[in-house]
Amino acid sequence: MIQHQTQVRVRYGDTDKMAYVYYGKYAEYCEVGRTELIRSLGISYKEMEDDGVMLPVGEYNIRYHRPAKYDDLLTITTILPEKPTAKFITEYLIHNQLGEHLATAKVILVFVQIATNKVVRAPEYVMGAVEKLWQTS
Repeated sequence: MIQHQTQVRVRYGDTDKMAYVYYGKYAEYCEVGRTELIRSLGISYKEMEDDGVMLPVGEYNIRYHRPAKYDDLLTITTILPEKPTAKFITEYLIHNQLGEHLATAKVILVFVQIATNKVVRAPEYVMGAVEKLWQTS
């Protein structure tokens, strides 16, 4: 398992008329967490795309527990629960500055060769980076 934490401040524009974070914004928060987890591996989306591989979302599931509000400082814990194959599975726990659990999500991405638009296995450099940080528990 690999775990990474990222913080995001809720902007005014992220909220709806009820003063809660608009439900669609949570997908963006997950993306921020995922991007930073990948960066913590020493890899970036840009490098993967330059190498001819993209990671589109195949599945997105979320459960809302409590609303986030304007100016909350959110901690997004992004977890890589299993080593990548052709899939890159990430799980998320989102908490506010009071430690209240706001949302739980799971995103399944797939490695796709840009030139052929075909699903491929995770590149070796991704697997090597994951192996370096993998923790069993």
